[in-house]
Amino acid sequence: MKKSIFCDALSVLALVAVGLFASAAVAQDGKGNVKEGEKKASMCIGCHGIEGYQASFPEVHKVPMISGQGAQYINAALQAYKKGDRKHPSMRGIAGSLSDQDMLDLAAFYEQQGQNAPAAATKAAAAPSPQVAELLNKAACMSCHGDNFNKPISAAYPKLAGQHADYLYVALKAYHTSNNPLVGRNNAMMSPMVSQYSNKELKLIANYLASLPGDLRVVPESRFRPAK
Repeated sequence: MKKSIFCDALSVLALVAVGLFASAAVAQDGKGNVKEGEKKASMCIGCHGIEGYQASFPEVHKVPMISGQGAQYINAALQAYKKGDRKHPSMRGIAGSLSDQDMLDLAAFYEQQGQNAPAAATKAAAAPSPQVAELLNKAACMSCHGDNFNKPISAAYPKLAGQHADYLYVALKAYHTSNNPLVGRNNAMMSPMVSQYSNKELKLIANYLASLPGDLRVVPESRFRPAK
C-alpha cells in the first residue's frame, strides 16, 4: 500500500512539474540553427570549451559541461540569466547581449556538439548509499531528471549525470540564496525542493550525481587543445 501511494505521489509530482514548465516550453518552440550557433559560440568557448576550466567569481567551481545538454534546457537557462532569475555577473552580461534567436541557435549547437563528440568511456552506474538514496527520494528527484539522472522526463529539465560535482553543489546551493545581487536562483519548482536540504546534504547529492555516467562533456576547440 505504501509503495502504491509513493508511486502515485511521484506521478502527480511529475505532472505538476510538466505543468509548471508548459508556458516556458511554448516560448521555446522556436527552432535553433546549429551552424549559426557554432558561429556565435565564440563567446562561450573561452570557458565551456576548455577541459577543467574553473570559474573564480562569484564562487569557485568548474564551469558546467554543456555539450550534450538538451537544447530546450540550455535555452531556458540563458533566458533565466537574462531575466535575472539566475544571478551570475558574467552569464547575466553574456545572456543580456543575446537575442531569443541567438539563444536558440547556441542551444541547438551545444546539444548537437555533444551528440557528435566521441563517446565517453562507459561505466556502470553505482547505486547510491542508503543515505543518498533517502535524500534523492525525499524530493523525488528522479521523477523529473529521469533514469540514472541522464534522461529527463521533459526537455526543459537538465541532464545531471556526470556533471562537475562542485558546479552541481554551487547550483543547488544557489536556490537557498536570496537578496544577493551576485548569487542565487529563483525557480518555482526547484526552490521549494532544495529548501528541504542542508548544504551538507546538497554536497552529498552533488557528489553522487557527478559519479554517474552521462552524456555531458567538454568538447575542446582546436585552438585550446594541447599541441601533439
